[in-house]
Amino acid sequence: MNYSKRALAGVAAISLLALALMVGVGSAASQAAPVNTALPAITGTPAVGQTLTASNGTWSNAPTSYAYQWLRCNGGGNSCANVANGTQKTYTLVGADAGHTMRVRVTATNADGSATAESDHTGTVATATSSAAPKNTAAPTISGTPRVGQTLTADDGSWSGNPTSFTYQWQRCDADNLVGCTSVAGATGKTYLLHLVDLGFRLRVAVTAHTTRRERTATSAPTTIIAPPVTITNKRPTLTILSVRFLGAAVYARVRICDDSMKNLTIIEKDSRPGKLSYTRRFTTLAAPRPCGVYTRHWTPVARFRGPGRFTVTLSARDKSGLTSAASHRTFSHG
Repeated sequence: MNYSKRALAGVAAISLLALALMVGVGSAASQAAPVNTALPAITGTPAVGQTLTASNGTWSNAPTSYAYQWLRCNGGGNSCANVANGTQKTYTLVGADAGHTMRVRVTATNADGSATAESDHTGTVATATSSAAPKNTAAPTISGTPRVGQTLTADDGSWSGNPTSFTYQWQRCDADNLVGCTSVAGATGKTYLLHLVDLGFRLRVAVTAHTTRRERTATSAPTTIIAPPVTITNKRPTLTILSVRFLGAAVYARVRICDDSMKNLTIIEKDSRPGKLSYTRRFTTLAAPRPCGVYTRHWTPVARFRGPGRFTVTLSARDKSGLTSAASHRTFSHG
């Protein structure tokens, strides 16, 4: 009986020792917090509006959770500061990040503690690349004296959408703006030297704003009528035909008229064809020559002048006092 009690006591002592050893082993393991063995990393494009993503890196001692803090740093990846609201695995870059580099701090946690590690820094964050076309908020303007021999200069106007460049196209417009303006061949610079061919026209400039993906054009108001380099004095008007052409059934004629009265005048047009009675029509200018003006007028010839054959257009200008310019003619075969 006594032997049996001593045996039981020995078994109990052995069991307690084994339990103590087991507890001791478990206590030693519980004191190991996570240890970083490969740094976190960042993927994504460093540009405003783009999203960066953190990878956790590699850790020993079986972390059970991870936390994140995005950091905004200088160009060398130093002097970093926490980014407000930058506590998720992903982070969308904002305007304040432009010109900086980014890091992410990852904190790994298990039941025995926490440890942190930081990624290498990104490249410098670029400004946003707009996918929207620029928008003109104030029209382009033109400075300079509208006189032959002088230089006009285009101002770009104001634009939203951060245009990266501008291109230009100068255009000639009639004195009274009855027809659309036409582009001047080769006149694509920010400045334009006025030539004798510009006399009597108005000039405007079309400015095109470009981003990396889109473009948009805005046009200035026309200048006043381009003046000659010297004073013109004439007793009666002068008229020069610049062009006459058919567009479909209609005839378009462009003329330059000079007259020192500075008043509106009448353009007299006569159609003629061999063996046919001529036909005369009149047009009134809406803007007076100052002292010259370029005007385009169009008309559809009456039935007897239609169809193929020889066709003559005769044009002259009459001022308010009744003085009439010498007639100018243009004859061509039509049809």
